[in-house]
Amino acid sequence: MTAYAYDAWTVLGDPTRRSIVELLAERPCSVTELASTLPVSRPAVSQHLRLLKDAGVVHDRAEGTRRIYQLDAARLARYRRELDRFWGTALQNLSDQTSTEE
Repeated sequence: MTAYAYDAWTVLGDPTRRSIVELLAERPCSVTELASTLPVSRPAVSQHLRLLKDAGVVHDRAEGTRRIYQLDAARLARYRRELDRFWGTALQNLSDQTSTEE
């Protein structure tokens, strides 16, 4: 159990974790594959993946002696719906504001 709860909004604030998500959007990868394309060490990638996993952004599976990480599409869809709701509200407020100024 972790001392703090993390969600996607929190963990995606870090540029390295966003880079990991971008790479995993292309295809599932192992820690070694991710570390080979990022300017951080393999242990650092593992730590970032742990936070992403705790937030539900990624999940992993065993493949021999390696762990393969991929995006958790169902959980990301939930965050996408939240973002769409925020965006819709912001657009409505902008529209309302523009209407009252005319």
